[in-house]
Amino acid sequence: MIFSRGFSRLPRNSFNGLLCRCLLSNRPDPNQFFVSKAYSQSLGDSTQKILGCREFWSSGLPTFPGSLTSRHQIHHQISSIVEEPQDPFSLVSDELSLIADRLRAMVVAKVPKLASAAEYLFKMGVEGKRFRPTVLLLMSTALNGRIPETPTQHEPPTRLEDAFPTELRARQQCIAEVTEMIHVASLLHDDVLDDADTRRGVGSLNSVMGNKLAVLAGDFLLSRACVALASLRNTEVVSLLSTVVEHLVTGETMQMTTAADQCCSMEYYIEKTYYKTASLISNSCKAVAILAGHTTEVAMLAFDYGKNLGLAFQLIDDVLDFTGTSASLGKGSLSDIRHGIITAPILFAMEEFPQLRAVVEQGFDNPANVEIALDYLGKSNGIQRARELARKHASLAAEAIESLPESADEDVLRSRRALLDLTHIVVTRTK
Repeated sequence: MIFSRGFSRLPRNSFNGLLCRCLLSNRPDPNQFFVSKAYSQSLGDSTQKILGCREFWSSGLPTFPGSLTSRHQIHHQISSIVEEPQDPFSLVSDELSLIADRLRAMVVAKVPKLASAAEYLFKMGVEGKRFRPTVLLLMSTALNGRIPETPTQHEPPTRLEDAFPTELRARQQCIAEVTEMIHVASLLHDDVLDDADTRRGVGSLNSVMGNKLAVLAGDFLLSRACVALASLRNTEVVSLLSTVVEHLVTGETMQMTTAADQCCSMEYYIEKTYYKTASLISNSCKAVAILAGHTTEVAMLAFDYGKNLGLAFQLIDDVLDFTGTSASLGKGSLSDIRHGIITAPILFAMEEFPQLRAVVEQGFDNPANVEIALDYLGKSNGIQRARELARKHASLAAEAIESLPESADEDVLRSRRALLDLTHIVVTRTK
């Protein structure tokens, strides 16, 4: 098969060490969300009961002063406190379990069919990696200070809310819950649009219960997310997360209605990827900083981390669509190109083989065109260059963490180390 012959020649790039150094001497413009600096460089080189979220008030939260006029370096401090890398997910495992329980309680519906559909991807065993809640909980600690004490086994909390009792932490947990509901809702809708058969290693909801119920389940999750978000009573945070939903729709529409010249544009691809993937995690990171009362500069550093981590994550997803297997991905491989979706590996291959553009513009309804494109990809450096672009975005994410105000708090440093470790995990993952 052409695909197999082409990829047998492709070496797998490895990510060398923890991303603790800055690529660039200047901070990115906060308003330039879409044109990738990393890519430019690569070219040159009931509410309370149902929600589990309490009603929150935005007043009275502390501000955290911190000058960003000088470069803050934290990796030496981190090394002195945390000698060995830790699994970032294990640092917040107790809270992840708490949030998982809350999410299952939050998606309960009166209509049995809707309840079964809404909880489909929240069931134990199919919750996924819970990547976004992990990032947000770690970011919360990286900005806040000490992690709240977890009750011992001998003194279990009387309520779930008592496990992590501080008001600020509870508000930030609510952001993690809202973010996960928005994310899962987008997956349900995407699977309908893509006519997907599998998700997270099981049958997709649309294939099990039908398209109509899958769409309604996604809408139901978005409505629950909106009610939870409103309980925070912070208009800036509500605006941020509401904009994310708009971005998800915009990104999906851009993908569905791409003109011939747009589908061959890396800038268009990066903009669409920001809307579809990076906006959710970047604006959620910014939201937890805002809830903690941080300055605009610190909130933008949190945003920059989430944006670049999200872009790196999607770039590797697009690589794995070509190099992974259906079993490892939990969904079909070669899904994007078979649906006519052009991603970074093909775009880079097109730069090396301009004749590939004619094939892309013809579309991929003809399986022969898929084979031709894969053959060109196998002969090009498209996979390697997409991985390199992901590494550059991961490095920009690490730069944002390094630039946070200095802290001597062990929990803060440990969480910042974990956020740096996540940049490594994202670009070296195989599924």
